Amino acid sequence: MPLAAAEPAAAPAATEVALRFVRPSETDAAIKTFDQPHRVYLRPASVPARGELLLWIPGTMPATNAPAPAAEPANAREGAAAFCALAARLGYDVVSLRYPNARSASVARRDDADEFERFRLAIIAGGTSQHLTVARVDSIEHRLIALLRFLTARHPTEGWDAYLTAAGAIRWEKFALAGQSQGGGHAALIAAKHRVARVICTGAPKDYNVRLDAPAAWLAAESATPRRRFFTFNHRQDRQAATLDQQLRNLRAMKLDAFGEPLDVDGASPPFQHSRILLTNYPGGALDSNTAHTAVITFRNAGVFTPVWRYMLTEPVE
Repeated sequence: MPLAAAEPAAAPAATEVALRFVRPSETDAAIKTFDQPHRVYLRPASVPARGELLLWIPGTMPATNAPAPAAEPANAREGAAAFCALAARLGYDVVSLRYPNARSASVARRDDADEFERFRLAIIAGGTSQHLTVARVDSIEHRLIALLRFLTARHPTEGWDAYLTAAGAIRWEKFALAGQSQGGGHAALIAAKHRVARVICTGAPKDYNVRLDAPAAWLAAESATPRRRFFTFNHRQDRQAATLDQQLRNLRAMKLDAFGEPLDVDGASPPFQHSRILLTNYPGGALDSNTAHTAVITFRNAGVFTPVWRYMLTEPVE
């Protein structure tokens, strides 16, 4: 069932939101792998700056060093392009980051209670878990710092230096974090470790330990970011790495039900009772799990889910 008062497709014309490609290796020659380009979405000049950077962290994708396209419109019909363009139209600076994401975090689902966290921290900051080793230079943090330094040097009037401290560290408090699937889990864990402005998890977080039949330990741990700043959006037929019941147990472990019970957005209108646990069964028929998993963020559903995305990007959190 469609959302009430659904808006037109969220992807704006190229004249409104500019899209810039930057290879990770351009920002640091020491980066050799996972070199598909970062995407930088530039808000329209007429839109006031929000003063926050929306960092989009994609989900699991196969490793490739395919060349960057010579040109691509801002309404490119893939992945989270419509969501990122909407964020830019709302005043965010927006970066979609390329990082080592060829292995799914679900490999940790039969290990001890802390392996999910070790796996993710290795990717976020560099390090080793039971399932992978990531050099600091390839970590999310280093790649983000290198990109911000690159953008500051190449485009000094655009204000990218505002997102780094004088010492070159990330100013997490000025970031809104968002991600799909594996990326949504990374966003949530970064926010647990650092106070950020907002967190949006689509198709996530999926860290459920099937051996222990319990959510990953880190989900219930104390969070540096207040829980009211977390938003989640999942499909009822998504069974990738966790069933719906397991997914809901994860979100309750995070205490997101303190802001209202899970709410189906189908047929509902913003502000969705201010819930932080949003669900959909759109379009209403049977879906395979993978299609359901990506349905909440894919371009083709932008006309239906723009009100949900806008709510998660703009709902007051203080």
